[in-house]
Amino acid sequence: MKKLVYIFCLIAMPLVCFAFDYVGYPICLQVHYINPSGTINQKPKSPAAPPTVYLEDNTLTFVADHPEYVLYIKDEDEEVVYSTVVTSAETEVTLPSYLSGTYEIELVMGYWLFTGWIDL
Repeated sequence: MKKLVYIFCLIAMPLVCFAFDYVGYPICLQVHYINPSGTINQKPKSPAAPPTVYLEDNTLTFVADHPEYVLYIKDEDEEVVYSTVVTSAETEVTLPSYLSGTYEIELVMGYWLFTGWIDL
């Protein structure tokens, strides 16, 4: 029985990997809580899970079934150079082609802020 399970896993794992084959490189995102009232007691005990986002060229690919985010792209001076709303129905966002270099990416979902760095 153990051999059968082992053989099944050997066959099934590559199929699962191909089924969830995303294009691009995953973006490592940090989780931050935005406290609008300034009180400490309102912060949830567990953080929100960061979204799974991939980057290829100037296209961001979101894993399906994600909530709505406000997307900000900031330059090295912390100035917003691009922003848009990513609805829950969208799985891809194409960033403008004039963006080139290293940028900070921010995704805002309610009181949660997800930040990371991308190279375009």
